[in-house]
Amino acid sequence: MRRILVALPFLAMATYAAPALAQDDEPQFNGPYIGVTAGQGSAKDRTDVNSVQFDTNRDGDYSENVNNALGANAFAPGFCAGQASGNAPGNCAGDDKGVQYSVRAGLDVQSGSVVFGGLVEFDKSEMTDYASAFSSTPAGYHFSRELDYSLSARGRLGVTPMPRVLLYGTGGVSYARINHGFTTTNTANTFTPTNDDDMIWGWQAGAGAEFKLGGNLSLGVEYLYNRYDDNKYLVAVGQGTAAADNPFLLNGGGTNMRQDPRFAFDTLRATVNLRF
Repeated sequence: MRRILVALPFLAMATYAAPALAQDDEPQFNGPYIGVTAGQGSAKDRTDVNSVQFDTNRDGDYSENVNNALGANAFAPGFCAGQASGNAPGNCAGDDKGVQYSVRAGLDVQSGSVVFGGLVEFDKSEMTDYASAFSSTPAGYHFSRELDYSLSARGRLGVTPMPRVLLYGTGGVSYARINHGFTTTNTANTFTPTNDDDMIWGWQAGAGAEFKLGGNLSLGVEYLYNRYDDNKYLVAVGQGTAAADNPFLLNGGGTNMRQDPRFAFDTLRATVNLRF
């Protein structure tokens, strides 16, 4: 009798574990799912180009300098890939980190330890990127852009090193709305923003891990690199009350200026999926 009593807990554990082990032998990441994500993004600033660029004759080439009547660079004080509050580079701060959250729906197919599939995702974001330029006037010129929302479609390919664990890579296209802002302390020239709030194409690539809990619920973590070519928005600089020898006017009567069009940022987020 004593042996039976001692054996009862082990029999109960075996009874509970048997269905779980049998379930682990079945595909754990197969079929449709819906999910949500939440995380944070951080802008990736370039150092190989100026954060603010100029087209002094409005021919579409933004690799030009704004020079004064003596041929000197009117923006010799420099640039910063961040938020500024004054007329000099010393007033420049780094980009803010932005909160992101999304809803998604996808489909996975598991064959052995290989999992492949795809998903669509709607993302709402507070990801903001700043850029500033400083002229020798002195004056400051400050751009900002914020990812309002995006709709993305990505593929997924992964492996299950353990029955309930999925490691995967992911990549695809994204279509996003970008909101822009511009301010300047220059009160002489006119500044006319063009093509604000346009939808633009981009792409995403990254990797993640997903852990299947009991039932149909899974938790995970995911990293994404996001890249958009934000080349539509520009600010057209006109004469206003400035003299004819104003540096913005010397090469064709006006200049277009823009933020570096490469809008790139990293996101790291938690995921929750419900599988069917």
